[in-house]
Amino acid sequence: MELGLYTFAEVTPDPRSGRPVPPAQRLRDLVEEIELADQAGLDVYGVGEHHRPDYAVSAPAVVLAAAAERTRRIRLTSAVNVLSSDDPVRVFQQFATLDLLSGGRAEIMAGRGSFVESFPLFGYDLHAYDELFAEKLELREQEHVTWSGRHRPPLDALGVYPRPLQDPLPVWIAVGGTPESAVRAGALGLPMALAIIGGLPERFTPFAELHRRAAREAGHEHVPLSINSHGFLADTAEAAAEISYAPFVATMNRIGRERGWPPMGRREFDAQRTLRGALFVGGPQEVAEKILYQHELFRHERFLLQLSVGPVPHRELLRAIELFGTEVAPVVRAEVARRSGASPRV
Repeated sequence: MELGLYTFAEVTPDPRSGRPVPPAQRLRDLVEEIELADQAGLDVYGVGEHHRPDYAVSAPAVVLAAAAERTRRIRLTSAVNVLSSDDPVRVFQQFATLDLLSGGRAEIMAGRGSFVESFPLFGYDLHAYDELFAEKLELREQEHVTWSGRHRPPLDALGVYPRPLQDPLPVWIAVGGTPESAVRAGALGLPMALAIIGGLPERFTPFAELHRRAAREAGHEHVPLSINSHGFLADTAEAAAEISYAPFVATMNRIGRERGWPPMGRREFDAQRTLRGALFVGGPQEVAEKILYQHELFRHERFLLQLSVGPVPHRELLRAIELFGTEVAPVVRAEVARRSGASPRV
């Protein structure tokens, strides 16, 4: 199993001090975090795209290119590119460039976007939310493209350059809870990154089965699955909860007010920390146990954890990354290898 991290690079005010981290500092911290994840032996690091004042990254490929020069092995992915409001040719070119700079470590995680600010910003109709994504997803892989659609000027045997080292450049589809999206990813033979950020994880197992069934029916032999979730690590479970509770709840309640979610308090937070909850908040033992529990449910090939849901202090994030890479990942890899009969990766 591949294990990694992803972030949206929050710059919201710290609920304890009230002072936000300046975007310039947050981006420098982020590159240091990715460098440490590489040194700690993690497999993947993802950076999300947002167009809001509370997040520092609107151009994931730029941040990942900076990280490429400070890392050696870790794979570098968006998490996600909001493909519906972007130009797919430019997205491919940016990540092909990242692939060349990183020595073949780039990936694209494409999604429709959970926030909608990019649609008016770039002149797209929000009513075409799904149609835009489906149409733009058609534009991938070919060196010379002939294509026409409703939402982009046509292409007539035009070349797309530079070409990446990887052939094809990996594209994952991010799915947040829509069965049709799971089916689409499987039918296209594309890996799916399934976000589980609340509720009982077992309620999401039908999405994994829909994805696999659609892939089989379309003639694709094996299409990987990633589970993407929220969490935090510290040396003890109590410390992890104490560090992450205030920023996590403040962030989720702020977003919840925008979307009509019920407010979260300490009782709800602690309930989600249990084995059958969605939050991976704990010490290394608790987090490893929970990853392995979900692996029994989903048989997934990748797990990505979002540590910074809210403005967690940089030094605490660095310790969480170190623990995830050096203590959680070896335990999980060894047990998954034992279950499958394979040799664990060192």
